[in-house]
Amino acid sequence: MKTDIHPEYQEAKIRCACGAEFNEKTTKEELNVEICSSCHPFYTGRRQRTSAGGRIERFRRKYGITSDEEDTERESE
Repeated sequence: MKTDIHPEYQEAKIRCACGAEFNEKTTKEELNVEICSSCHPFYTGRRQRTSAGGRIERFRRKYGITSDEEDTERESE
């Protein structure tokens, strides 16, 4: 391995946008990150569960069909 070509590996302070700070070894002195393990929804369990709805639900909303109307149509067949 050649000498004096590799960057210096040093202790760095990492700051998250949520305000969390921790130290880690890296080649840079400071790092600013947008999201970390203490604020990421996957690791904290605070995920927003949104229902995008399927094709049938979007069709019903688009044409104003309620589930009661569909049940009466099935019974008449």
